[in-house]
Amino acid sequence: MTRAPDAPPSEASRADYDCLIVGGGPGGLTAALYLARFRRRCLVVDAGCSRAGLIPRSRNYPGFPPGISGNDLLERLRQQADEYGAQIEHGTVESIELHPLGFAVTWNARRCIARQLIIATGIEDTLPQMDDARQAIAAGHLRLCAICDGFEVSGDSVAVYGEAECAIGHAAFLRTFSDRVSVIAPGATAADEQAIQLAAHYDIRLICAEVQRLHSLDDGIEVLTVGGETHRFDILYPCLGARFRSEVAQRLGIACDEDGALRVDHQQQTSQPGLYAVGDVVAGLKQISVAIGQAAQAATAIHNSLEANPWPRRQPARTRLR
Repeated sequence: MTRAPDAPPSEASRADYDCLIVGGGPGGLTAALYLARFRRRCLVVDAGCSRAGLIPRSRNYPGFPPGISGNDLLERLRQQADEYGAQIEHGTVESIELHPLGFAVTWNARRCIARQLIIATGIEDTLPQMDDARQAIAAGHLRLCAICDGFEVSGDSVAVYGEAECAIGHAAFLRTFSDRVSVIAPGATAADEQAIQLAAHYDIRLICAEVQRLHSLDDGIEVLTVGGETHRFDILYPCLGARFRSEVAQRLGIACDEDGALRVDHQQQTSQPGLYAVGDVVAGLKQISVAIGQAAQAATAIHNSLEANPWPRRQPARTRLR
């Protein structure tokens, strides 16, 4: 844990924001909404790569019975946060440094000082090597979260693609929804005996051949193996891992686990006082509702912390609120 020198009271008014939020996904925008409604000066710096933006339609997010696309949800959250005074700017945060008043943050050749900070940068899924992966996601043939949309695959021909142990574990979960589940685990051998036994237990078809090509069809995904076999599936779930977008925080020396997920306490505060993390960049269940709950927790903790050191005062209410 690193500690910056205490700020002299005479310098307190020089902080640009009470809180800067790195990342404009559901977690970051929810934190901005809460902080703005607490009359805190907050800024969201958003690189525009939220994982939620890939969702064609989510039907398990509460309050939207017909479902809602990820981009529509993000736009609603942006509008709501803006309505209460949160500022949102496009940019990629390049560096975070400790400062006597909190943190100095640099992005797009701009630098500002924030008293506290929230990292909400999420993760980046490793997608299969295929020319049209993004189009396949938009069409609903390539899917990233069985917890989110497993219900919608009921009865479909589904494949999970990845390393044997991980892929078979995901496939066993998908057997809740379909009796036509396969695993594509190139190179699976007797060393994966326990996973293979699990596949047999759940009546999961196992394809161990090396994959030559994945291709999106109008009605699904086609898999061509090196041996010349062709398999077609309605839906394919890649199980190839993901990268935690935590590098900018790690350069500050923030504690993380072996995968790069930021470690937090019960209020979402990291090992650096005043720096919080929410959403997929934190270890745990990767769900929008989880990120939103974490954001509410972090924003409230930040407000209470700032209230204990109440310089400068909060922003005035905006008259355009309805």
